[in-house]
Amino acid sequence: MLEVRIAVAKTNKYAHSESGDSLEITERPQGGVSVILADAQGSGKSARTNSRLVVSKAAALIAEGARDGAVARTVHDMLYALRDGKISSTLTIASADFETQSIVISQNAGPPLFVMQGGTVMTLASTDQPIGVHRSMKPAICEFPLERGLAIVGMTDGIYHAGRSRGKPWTDEEFMDFIKAHIDPPEFLANIMLAESTRRDQARPCDDMAIFVLQVGEYDGETKVRTMRVNVPC
Repeated sequence: MLEVRIAVAKTNKYAHSESGDSLEITERPQGGVSVILADAQGSGKSARTNSRLVVSKAAALIAEGARDGAVARTVHDMLYALRDGKISSTLTIASADFETQSIVISQNAGPPLFVMQGGTVMTLASTDQPIGVHRSMKPAICEFPLERGLAIVGMTDGIYHAGRSRGKPWTDEEFMDFIKAHIDPPEFLANIMLAESTRRDQARPCDDMAIFVLQVGEYDGETKVRTMRVNVPC
């Protein structure tokens, strides 16, 4: 029996009390779970409001049974109409769909995703079109079979570009090495990549940071038990 494991970690831009990156995890009506990640234009309260609007609408549409590509288009139309095409946002949806036994990924702008399959890590580039700005928008869609060992790592610019202003930027090869070395458990990978990104910015993140790790592993229990752990500093 397979098990989908998801871990997320995020922090704010230095000297900002609110993050413009938002993450949401929602169940799919036909079985499965989706991770939604949005990085709205700017930082602070306004960016937080816009990114929360994006992920909340996406989660509601998924719960109603909409397909991920249609979700991305509808959320784009909503943001475009409400903000008059003046506010952009990245949007990534990674779904473990139990009905189709697949992992479906929908991307609009933002850093590439890192996909581990068969022990090999590769990058999955997004489109260069964020949602909310251009009247027409098309997400990049990719699908993988739901199988043991598959892992998806998604992040916002704050992590992908960490260290650039300090002369210590990440490279894709370093990300791949980190994923190979620390993928199990996913909680550890999410936390150590966030910690390393913060360190490269000398403990003063230059942008909001968020990361998710979705991993498919074996489930050995006789009874199906779902668990979740959430830590939110006050």
